Amino acid sequence: MERVVGTTVCGLRGPIINQGCNIQQIVVDTVLNAAKVEGFLIEDRDIVTITESIVARAQGNYATIDHIATDIKAKFDAETVGVIFPILSRNRFAVCLRGIAKGIKQVVLMLNYPSDEVGNHLVDLDKLDEKGINPWTDVLTEAEFRRHFGYIKHPFTGIDYIEYYRNLIESEGATCQIIFSNHPKTILNYTNQVLTCDIHSRFRTKRILKNNGAEKVYGLDEILTESINGSGCNEKYGLLGSNKATEERVKLFPNNCQPIVDGIQAEIKAQTGKTVEVMVYGDGAFKDPVGKIWELADPVVSPAYTAGLDGTPNEVKLKYLADNNFSHLCGEDQKLAISEYIQNKCEDLVGSMEAQGTTPRRLTDLIGSLSDLTSGSGDKGTPIVYIKGYFDNYTK
Repeated sequence: MERVVGTTVCGLRGPIINQGCNIQQIVVDTVLNAAKVEGFLIEDRDIVTITESIVARAQGNYATIDHIATDIKAKFDAETVGVIFPILSRNRFAVCLRGIAKGIKQVVLMLNYPSDEVGNHLVDLDKLDEKGINPWTDVLTEAEFRRHFGYIKHPFTGIDYIEYYRNLIESEGATCQIIFSNHPKTILNYTNQVLTCDIHSRFRTKRILKNNGAEKVYGLDEILTESINGSGCNEKYGLLGSNKATEERVKLFPNNCQPIVDGIQAEIKAQTGKTVEVMVYGDGAFKDPVGKIWELADPVVSPAYTAGLDGTPNEVKLKYLADNNFSHLCGEDQKLAISEYIQNKCEDLVGSMEAQGTTPRRLTDLIGSLSDLTSGSGDKGTPIVYIKGYFDNYTK
């Protein structure tokens, strides 16, 4: 019988993961048990994805605001430090900001506007137009921002992030000055020691600051790259990818994930004879059309994945073939012609008209987004995702 279902995605319920848990064995057991209970077959090129959160929890990769403050003090020796381009997030940045402020006497906080790097808006772009303000040229003080726009609360969280971040900084005993600019070198009018908190633009920001005379420049990816007084750390990403655990502690992005995904693949192969692909995923890479928030606040979608997930899709557009190459056919004849075309398609379709409109993103970014949307960030309790048929096409 002909298959009538393509890709299927299942969120798998596993146990609560805590420090010291054998994450590799838990994932293998969860997958095998789900296959038995739900009655699906484990097949070659199925995909198992695991949220980065449970990997980091199993590793016990946590740090406190005191650990952050200690590292900040060690890296900066000026009384006034610029803290620039943070995202507006209680979950992602607020606890980090407390630790940063605890290690500094005077903070000049420079915020992007009208929105942060991932799309959280301080003010609507239309409001800037009304006031005749150009965010690419104009630098605003906090008083000027308030005079133009007043007190604006984030539509999703109900937080005025300007006031919220000021209060967090001052609660740790630091003084706070807030300015608004999209130019990294603006901060050098206030201090020549800078902590840049942007994620995907951090390398450019650091380069601009260093080329314009900054004395010391660090990014969040250089804070807690090694253990501080027994803390967790992340050698590659530092504080990037961290999440709030408690009011005093953050969970860091997981370390050394490659042996975990390779080990899960090997164990499932040993028990089933099938080679599945495995990846650890964080935030998906997609943008919310209403809130205009780009979801990717992690430094990468996937910190580790098995070799079969490297690369990008190599697909043709079915509707293009139906409307162009084989528009003169219909019914079974058209189906057979399209199937034959797919079976004999080139191995590299870059630039081909038949591939236009297909998604040229990396497999790990696509699958990570699919997994993130499946597992959610709330109480679904499915931190492991099982995907079947992802590599199938119309002919399979």
